[in-house]
Amino acid sequence: MSSIAAAFAHGLYALAQRPLPGNVAQEAQRSLINVIGTSIGASRHAGVDAILAAAQELGVAQRAPVPGRTERVDAHFSALATGFAGHLDDFDDTHLATVIHPAASVLAVLTALAPETRPDGRTALTAFALGCEAQLRVGVSISPEHYDRGWHITGTCGVIGCATTAALLLGLDEAQLAQAVAIATSMFVGQREAFGTMAKPYHPGKAASNGIAAARLALAGQQAAADIFEAQGGYSHSMSTRVDFEQMNGAWGERWELLFNTYKPYPCGIVAHPAIDAGLAIAPRVDAVDEIETITLRCHPLVPELMGNPQPKDGLQARFSAIHGVAAALCDKRVGLAQYEDARVVQDDVRRIRALTKLAPDATVNRDEVFIRVTLKGGAALEHHVEHARGSLARPLTQDELMEKVRLLIDPVLGVGRAARLAAAVESLDAASSLDTLFALCAPQEN
Repeated sequence: MSSIAAAFAHGLYALAQRPLPGNVAQEAQRSLINVIGTSIGASRHAGVDAILAAAQELGVAQRAPVPGRTERVDAHFSALATGFAGHLDDFDDTHLATVIHPAASVLAVLTALAPETRPDGRTALTAFALGCEAQLRVGVSISPEHYDRGWHITGTCGVIGCATTAALLLGLDEAQLAQAVAIATSMFVGQREAFGTMAKPYHPGKAASNGIAAARLALAGQQAAADIFEAQGGYSHSMSTRVDFEQMNGAWGERWELLFNTYKPYPCGIVAHPAIDAGLAIAPRVDAVDEIETITLRCHPLVPELMGNPQPKDGLQARFSAIHGVAAALCDKRVGLAQYEDARVVQDDVRRIRALTKLAPDATVNRDEVFIRVTLKGGAALEHHVEHARGSLARPLTQDELMEKVRLLIDPVLGVGRAARLAAAVESLDAASSLDTLFALCAPQEN
């Protein structure tokens, strides 16, 4: 092939022409039901309200849905709102090698374009899976330096996956797919400085809307530099000084990065999950949190770097505070959405426990590992070692655990039993003639 972009499109296009392998299809379904859950669970947030209010003010066409909402908007605002909601609570899927959250942006493309493109279930699931795979392959080719330099990799690589999904749904050929991917490399967004604010979930929403635009532009004949990935001033070398194109274009059909996806048990940054597991393990051994004198967490250095906020002021900030996760575990003996509500984050008991907690970074500790030591006022010391966090590749959520998570996200918004019906629709998607049933189940029932 004459360029990295052309080889990338060739690999993706070839995969799109044949059925997904069984294990890949199953993982795509797990990723899809998980992100449908996170998007519906956050669909009533003020940030989603703001996006839809802007759409209404502009008088956009009322065509595409937003999961969990009654409103319909155009493809652009559907993509923005769906991607935003899917990632807002930091409860969506995570590819641990890159820390990419692939599904929120790709679901947003599917939601935005389904009314226009009318894909059957198999086509939709393939486009979803390959959109995830595309961004993950780009991600591993520039990791870990790209993320370490301050980029939010979910936005910077997500747009390329979204262009892929959009191109497959819109019926682009292989050459047009290569152009869509190349155009998308100039349309990325996202820095880590946005973490803890509403700008962070905006990144996958914008990746989705920009990916759709890139595919439409390619379909209309717009072109980008053929060597946009490999050129010294191009996408990959601008993003990282350590680039491995074999990770991007090697072993198509044999290596699937999607199979290394994971699903979160807690709605916060994933590097805090071992600490939360540790707090939950210690909590039954503490009669009253007032007895706690000090807490020390020996952890991977990424924990203080990414999630070292000792006293978050609201729920979005708390999602980037491993210290808050531990405090919530000890005070409430559970960690879910309620522990990241704004009002809960600022209460005196969790504030006091956070003030007693110290992070001790140690490069010999793995990312999914932590050692906790809690000393009590009477002098007793309680210790626990989490070798692998729940939800990691070593301890993945079971199907039952994943479905319980999805149920707690969807049923409070759309009614008892809706999560089970959505799960059944996703499970049978391969045989569905359209996505009508799936998206009808994502919407509130009309009175």
